Amino acid sequence: MSIIQQQAAEHLTHYVADFVCNTRLQDLPQDVVALGKKSILDGLGLALSGGASHCGQLVRQHLGDLHLGAGPATVIGTNLKIAPRFAAFANGVGIHADDYDDTQLAVATDRVYGLLTHPTAPALPAALAVAEATGASGAAAMLAYHIGVEVECKISEAINPRHYQTGFHSTATCGTFAAASAAAKLMGMTEEATCRALSIAGSQSAGLRENFGTMTKPFHAGRSSESGVAAAQFASYGWTATDRILEARRGFFSAAGGGYDANAIAGRLGKPWTFAEPGVSIKPHPSGSLTHPGMTEMLRLIQQNDIRAKDVVRVRVGTNHNMPNALIHHRPTNELQAKFSMEFCMAILLLERRAGLNEFTDEVVLRPDVQSMIQKVDFVVDKEAEAAGYHKMTTLIDIELANGRKVSGRADFGKGSPAMPMSYDDVADKFRENAEFAKFPKKQAEEVVAMVRDLESLPSISQLMQALAK
Repeated sequence: MSIIQQQAAEHLTHYVADFVCNTRLQDLPQDVVALGKKSILDGLGLALSGGASHCGQLVRQHLGDLHLGAGPATVIGTNLKIAPRFAAFANGVGIHADDYDDTQLAVATDRVYGLLTHPTAPALPAALAVAEATGASGAAAMLAYHIGVEVECKISEAINPRHYQTGFHSTATCGTFAAASAAAKLMGMTEEATCRALSIAGSQSAGLRENFGTMTKPFHAGRSSESGVAAAQFASYGWTATDRILEARRGFFSAAGGGYDANAIAGRLGKPWTFAEPGVSIKPHPSGSLTHPGMTEMLRLIQQNDIRAKDVVRVRVGTNHNMPNALIHHRPTNELQAKFSMEFCMAILLLERRAGLNEFTDEVVLRPDVQSMIQKVDFVVDKEAEAAGYHKMTTLIDIELANGRKVSGRADFGKGSPAMPMSYDDVADKFRENAEFAKFPKKQAEEVVAMVRDLESLPSISQLMQALAK
């Protein structure tokens, strides 16, 4: 560890706060800016489709029960304008509602695929809500978003893998720091105040993976975004908190993970930016990211070999042991469970050759042919996949056909990952599909696609939020 890294490790919370306060737009490499725009556009489309889900309906019911007055921040896809913290909550739930949002990759081989942090769901709603409330430009909102994502991903990369393996949901826990960082940046807070914002956020950091496959998983993303905004607001009032929330013996890393790797975060923020290395994946399917390499490979095998569902006798799917630890629903009975079911994801591709929002519904999951095909899929731990390292999602597929033929394949990453990236136009098509699913006006959808493409030139983020209102 260099002297600079050692100093950063000894005063880690201050190091993070310094990064938040002093990072400028010109510090963002152009490739990082371009990658971020794809995730921002993706997140906005997901907020639209997620807002149209049952989760979104219940969130709006909750907002109504709170009897909130008019505020400065937009709930995407609606005509509601409310307080920033509540807009961040609603939009965070929406982005994560269908488990269709982006996912960080990992650097270290024991990181369990970055501990499965979904970086945009907590960071973007906070950045948009506070930017709209403060009258910030598109460039300022974009910078705050990038800062939030970077803090979230580096914290996730650093904390001991025990954090995720024993049940914490990193999007919920690390995401709170993302939202606090984005909000603090837009509020122009000092380093000392930003330390307090991070510390208040750390005490609100929560979320348990036992709730995967239920509405509480997207609730995690919404609450982490809301908590980060609230943390920054309270810090701005002068609310007191420690300035050592990350590194202290009773702080976040110790309490939530039993420790951390200082080399993964100290001196590493923006060096390189996570968007550049190792990257962030954008999902082509609305299911847990751990299903995507297998889904990408299964679809390739189906198309290349013209595999028909009626001819399939058995399917074996082998992965490392961390993947069944997250894909916990082996016999799903509803759409939320299906998102965390490798068996369903394989079955629906064999039957329909596609897996979009229209396939992840209760009605489809409960179809007799789907349930029958699920029974033919064996999801197991495989030695080869285990040996590949947990920073990958190595998935091995063996399909046994009725004529005795066996078709096999392997994938380490899926479509949408840095290894198989989606272009901005690809993401724009996904955005349009999500907007259509939400019955959002096509003209406004095209305005959003154009605005995000040139986001740094937008004089006011309110123009984008107005286009996203319904």
